[in-house]
Amino acid sequence: MRDELAHEGSAFINFRHYTFRDARSPAFRWVDVKCLRIPAAPAGDAGLLAALVRHEQFRDDYAGGGVVREGLRHGPYWVKAVTPDAYVAVGRQESDHILRTWANQCEEVPADLAADLRREVFDRLAAADRIYCLSELGDGAIHDWGGVHGDFHEFVLIDRSAERITLLVAADD
Repeated sequence: MRDELAHEGSAFINFRHYTFRDARSPAFRWVDVKCLRIPAAPAGDAGLLAALVRHEQFRDDYAGGGVVREGLRHGPYWVKAVTPDAYVAVGRQESDHILRTWANQCEEVPADLAADLRREVFDRLAAADRIYCLSELGDGAIHDWGGVHGDFHEFVLIDRSAERITLLVAADD
């Protein structure tokens, strides 16, 4: 794709900034949302995914905490494993279920967190034309907290009417 994606904005929701009934419930959960403007030149989904994984916002703030360029955690081996082919199309209902189950795994989230999640995550999910989920990356993706899909969920939301692609990472780090 000739024209690159333009970063529009980000949101980071740290569950520890909200009050739960049980102080252990937020654990180390967070959601990182990166919104990028789709260029005017039409591109297929594969082209958009390729542009996303090349983008500095993806690489520099990948998985919420940033890539340590030479580090073991989210380092070069991890970034190399995430290619456009690593994403699989999923339905809205399935992705909604995954994220709601993940968010409410210890107890129902507080009302203020639920409102922030609705605005930053679930409303974007509902508006997306296409939803992609990062598939299992194999043994090469094992790092200090285990495999990629235990408590780590990455979605790419394509909303053509809003001319936006959103990287959504939900994790318990």
